[in-house]
Amino acid sequence: MAQSFLEHVNFNVADAPATAKWMCDLFGWKIRWQGPASNGGLSIHVGTDDNYLAIYTPEAPRPRHDNPRGEVANLNHVGIVVDDLDAVEARVKAIGYTPFNHADYEPGRRFYFNDENDIEFEIVNYD
Repeated sequence: MAQSFLEHVNFNVADAPATAKWMCDLFGWKIRWQGPASNGGLSIHVGTDDNYLAIYTPEAPRPRHDNPRGEVANLNHVGIVVDDLDAVEARVKAIGYTPFNHADYEPGRRFYFNDENDIEFEIVNYD
């Protein structure tokens, strides 16, 4: 059987260009593609040559409101592996996000932050 791998995850944000910018700045990623979505709005694929996050802003974005993470089918967090956890945490703070829930247990060190869309990101290092 051929090995499978995760290519991308697609989720909604209020401002796809702004989200793509901080992701490129924070993680050293690039915009692989951007353009109109088939159902309106704007999609941007941001990441590496091998995998990416597809961020989508609908024509009429709606805030999250009362849509708790604990409910079925909601995104809990996005995990990103980095080479230098401390350097990335400094950049997270520099762009205005607040790291929380620092932990150091097998298999690696990690922290979390929420972006302006209330999407939680887990940043982890396995060295």
